[in-house]
Amino acid sequence: MTASTGSTTSANSLDKTTKSEDSGTLVASDGRTTIADVVVSKIAGIATREVNGVHDVGGGATRAIGALRERIPGARVNHSQGVSVEVGERQAAVDIDIVADYGVSIADLAAGIRRNVIDAVERMTGLEVTEVNITVHDVYLFEEDNEHDEPAPARVR
Repeated sequence: MTASTGSTTSANSLDKTTKSEDSGTLVASDGRTTIADVVVSKIAGIATREVNGVHDVGGGATRAIGALRERIPGARVNHSQGVSVEVGERQAAVDIDIVADYGVSIADLAAGIRRNVIDAVERMTGLEVTEVNITVHDVYLFEEDNEHDEPAPARVR
């Protein structure tokens, strides 16, 4: 830091990590920060699950694999399940597959998911989210769980 800049040490440390206008990636005087796709997909997955009305994230096959994985002792939840992303130097695009709770306005749910995902990804990564595409694969009915809990009547004696 030179004396001609007139900035204080704390202000200079805030300016050290800035968005470069040339590359769009986080660039500091001592290096560059690159954000992996999996980081953005986890952030988007967690932000999606936070929205009321989202029963589950992922399509049919993805949810089935996730359910099997959760039964393995010591296995962790896959937060990026049902989320795919495309991450560039300055921008990210997100695709999310969900199952909605019955009775929830899907249009309002999609708007809430978009708001939450965009806010979380942009706040945590500094990337501009260009789009959030949402596919609703199913609607969850409470009765579906009750049907599976009761044993099926015997068909033969």
